[in-house]
Formats: sequence, C-alpha cells, structure tokens
Amino acid sequence: MSFKTADLLDDNESKLRDESVRVVTPMFHPYGGQSTFSGEIVTLKVFEDNSLVRAALAEDGAGKVLVIDGGGSLRCALVGDQLAILAHQKRWEGIVVYGCIRDSHDIGEIKIGVRALATHPLKSIKKGVGERDLPVSFGGVTFRPGDWIYVDDDGLVVSDQPLT
Repeated sequence: MSFKTADLLDDNESKLRDESVRVVTPMFHPYGGQSTFSGEIVTLKVFEDNSLVRAALAEDGAGKVLVIDGGGSLRCALVGDQLAILAHQKRWEGIVVYGCIRDSHDIGEIKIGVRALATHPLKSIKKGVGERDLPVSFGGVTFRPGDWIYVDDDGLVVSDQPLT
C-alpha cells in the first residue's frame, strides 16, 4: 500500500475529531531501511529487557507492526541488528520503539521500518519480564492491539481501523 500520512489525515479529518484517528507527538527518529510502513499493531510493554521483543519478532509478522513501550528509557537498546534481521525474515512491516535501538547503521541497510527515540550502544538485560497485547500509551496516543499504524517521513498516525 502506498500512502502519505498527510493525505490520510486530510481524507479522514472527521475521524480526528472523534479520535478514531490519532497523531503521535513527533519524537521518533527513522532508522530502518524502509521509510514508509504500516500494519496492524502488536504491543509490548517492557523496561530495559528485550526478551519479549525477541519472542514476538520470532513469530510471523506479515502485515503487522510491533509497537514497544520501553518506558522511554534512554539507558539501553531494546532492538539491535540481529532482531531487525529476524523481523525482516519473519515479514514484519516495522517496529516502533519508545526507547532506544543500537546497530543503527546496520539496521539502516535492512528493508524494515524502524522508529525509535534514540540510539544507545548498551544491550538490554534478559529476564523475560514484560507484558504483551495490552494497550500502551506514549506520544499522546494509546496504541491498542489490533489498531492500525501508518508511518512515513512526516510522522506516525494510529487508527481504530484500516485507512484508505
């Protein structure tokens, strides 16, 4: 699907008023080799532990975007090149990290959409702590499993249903 978030918002202006379409506060930086991506949202809530990230990305991700609420931590990375490669192999459309990634140069060579707050060279701990498939909130938006996300160079748009 080819889209521009600005056009999606113009075409769905009434849905902005009823909040079935929401715009994420601009705070994410692009890192992946795919600048535009969209899909059905799968959520994780973790803090400085990427065990559940690896487990989620090992599943078939066709048509899906993994949204990771990392608590906004800037103390370690939740996604690195090996997880980005895994996500690409498992056909994920993209990953949004409310936290950090690492191996940014290598991730930029992988055809997958990645947005994150920043980069950090330190890897996360691995204790298997976190939650999956629950609403998570950051950037002024609540992301619910099954919602849809649209990402391009202009920003991130979340909708209760697929947009056309």
